[in-house]
Amino acid sequence: MKALHKAWGYLEEILAGFFFVTGIVLIFYGVIMRYLFNEPQAWVEELARYTIIWGTFLGFGLALRHNQHIQVDILYDQLKPSMKRILDIVATGLSILFCIIYTYYGFVLVENRYTSGMVSLDIGIPMWVVYLVLPISGILFLLRFVERLVNILRGKDEEYANPLT
Repeated sequence: MKALHKAWGYLEEILAGFFFVTGIVLIFYGVIMRYLFNEPQAWVEELARYTIIWGTFLGFGLALRHNQHIQVDILYDQLKPSMKRILDIVATGLSILFCIIYTYYGFVLVENRYTSGMVSLDIGIPMWVVYLVLPISGILFLLRFVERLVNILRGKDEEYANPLT
């Protein structure tokens, strides 16, 4: 089970990083083609936008795994441990509910784009492929919140990477 958990973590990191870095490389390529060779490529900006969006959305669960989402914890830090646990359970439960709704409507949007036959302007990518990141990221984010809820209910302390150290 630990091997599967580790593989899942690596897969998240690799996919999010791959899409994000690909987008950055495409932007760099577009700048070079436009300003050095005076031959702008119309498809570059569109593809770069989509790859960065995919990298960002696939990184949601990764950020949650390392507790890197924005949070205000001034009042939270003042609570007793029992109240913190209750608040964690409620907040995580609401987050799970959000992820379920987000994923459902992501599937609805993908289905609508699929049946409409919409394609992107410059490249001609079917838009359902572009929007497919919504339900995929929703499922990955949901799994991370379920993992967090299980850890809270077990009383397991979660260790998070601190980017400031």
